[in-house]
Amino acid sequence: GNSKGLSLFSDVCNRYRSYIDRLFSDGIIRQDTYIGYVSYLRNFLKYNDSQKPPITYIYQLSKSYISEFLDHIYIERENSPQTRNNYLTWLRVFSGWLLKHGYTEHKLTDGIDNISKRSIKKERKLIEENDLIRLLDYLNTHNRHYYLLGCYLLFYCFVRPKEISLIKINDFSVKCGTLRLHADNSKNRKDAVITLPNKVLKLLVDLNVFSFPGNYYLFSNGFIPGKDFRDSKQFRDYWIRFVRKALDFPASYKFYSLKDTGVTSMLRARIDNISVRDQARHSSILITDIYTPHDIEQANPIIQKFDTVF
Repeated sequence: GNSKGLSLFSDVCNRYRSYIDRLFSDGIIRQDTYIGYVSYLRNFLKYNDSQKPPITYIYQLSKSYISEFLDHIYIERENSPQTRNNYLTWLRVFSGWLLKHGYTEHKLTDGIDNISKRSIKKERKLIEENDLIRLLDYLNTHNRHYYLLGCYLLFYCFVRPKEISLIKINDFSVKCGTLRLHADNSKNRKDAVITLPNKVLKLLVDLNVFSFPGNYYLFSNGFIPGKDFRDSKQFRDYWIRFVRKALDFPASYKFYSLKDTGVTSMLRARIDNISVRDQARHSSILITDIYTPHDIEQANPIIQKFDTVF
């Protein structure tokens, strides 16, 4: 249709990679979005290299080719329906970029649908109480620093893995019993101060966390405080390779299950919804008393005293 259609497929992908690199460096897209885009693009290129013959020119990229790639992700690689949908979401972004820059004459993903969310069963389950006790014993023996992350910051404080990876020592206030999360690092782009339950603060002290420089990341190499940033992927990898394998946990026990279990445990302990909402930084309660004071600059004494068998 036009001369740009004769551009090499590899060259176009390289230009797109440069584009998303710039978006990330300018702070337009988040780090986890950037990492996802790079991963999707890399796997798309690997798939193309495995084809006989592979795509050479960008005009050869078509709706049917994209559909076959999605089938490869879902059927041949045996990924979940949600993973297949995530790839399609990225391909829609990529196809829009191709159209905008004149490499195609229409959006190649038009007419390709997601697998319905109603047919996707939630794979993540709450962790049973007896399994929490087993997890506690295992991590307390094998990796107390990971224990601080998995058992406490996620379970009691509801801090997301990416946010945990960006925490620095000086984000804690021992005097106030709080942890500050910065807007640039949080999902909702808002500053937040959350309460540290007493047992979380005690473990931080026991592990001598506050003996490290304030500008050190809480979880660096080997989950020890250090100056080098480590991506949150290290937490999930350790859970899958070591924790779940050693304890023979089912696949439905995800690393993130700890957060779901923690929220549920607080509610079952009859901690009021407002306190749990503020701790989790949620806005999902349909109607909240607008006159209810919740000064999150101060530690919540109810959450400080919260404890379970875990």
